[in-house]
Amino acid sequence: MDALAYDLKTIALGDGVGSYLTRNQRHRGLQLMARELRGLGFKLPAASSLKPRHVEALVGHWQTSRLSTGTMKNRMGWLRWWAGRVRKPNVVPRDNQSVGIEKRVAFNGNRAHVTPIEQLATLPYRMQLALRLQMAFGLRLEESLKFRVSHADKGDRLAMQSSWCKGGRAREVPVTHPRQRALLDELREAVGDGSLIPQGTRYIDFRKEVERVTWGAGIRNLHGHRHWYAQWRYQALTGRPCPAAGGATYERMSRAEKAADFRARMQISNELGHGRLAVTDTYLGSRFAKAQNRGT
Repeated sequence: MDALAYDLKTIALGDGVGSYLTRNQRHRGLQLMARELRGLGFKLPAASSLKPRHVEALVGHWQTSRLSTGTMKNRMGWLRWWAGRVRKPNVVPRDNQSVGIEKRVAFNGNRAHVTPIEQLATLPYRMQLALRLQMAFGLRLEESLKFRVSHADKGDRLAMQSSWCKGGRAREVPVTHPRQRALLDELREAVGDGSLIPQGTRYIDFRKEVERVTWGAGIRNLHGHRHWYAQWRYQALTGRPCPAAGGATYERMSRAEKAADFRARMQISNELGHGRLAVTDTYLGSRFAKAQNRGT
């Protein structure tokens, strides 16, 4: 491990902000960039040696390698984190388009997915509960595994703790349906005060086991459970299906429907842990017909 890779490892692993998965992905991404810079002929003695020419070289390398827009955006996020930690935020442009990274098409087909009961039944019980939590409350896989019903259940809402959530962003998710309440009661009976991670097992080890077993069972779209939850909530909040599920796009809505669309999207974005209107296009479909057609 060269000096830059070691420095980045120290910085990344010493930072306690965000979930375990977020920190681990960031660390691996930074190590990859250290190797790429070394391969491009740059020998940085420390993380604080980052300069605009290094950023330009990395972006050029990614574009030559034909990485997807989403992958490049993720790496730019890690680069900005790196620059911020060494107090050189201006080294990395704030606008991805200024370095030739196009905007990612938000909607790329309806990814909403419900795993049938028959498939769920082939999984170990704790894994069944994890997937059901995803569908019932729109949780990420990490959140459903770390979730502790004894801490989160506030009656009419779930208080999701920052240590469970991506980016360390705590949030609340409403409990509005009898089936949600029944699942929480079932979970409490199954694990008591604990999480779905078996005692004596590390989170990352159990996550890998979940991914292995679900893949073997033919369940390949775990994140689609969050999409399904978002679309279910949109229908519940507005009384209409979202654009991704065949509902009207923005220009076909009445003034009242447009207002309801905006409120529902912001509510759903907060429930999913985002807090931004634009991200709802990914889950619910683009608000405008032309934008949606480009992604299908």
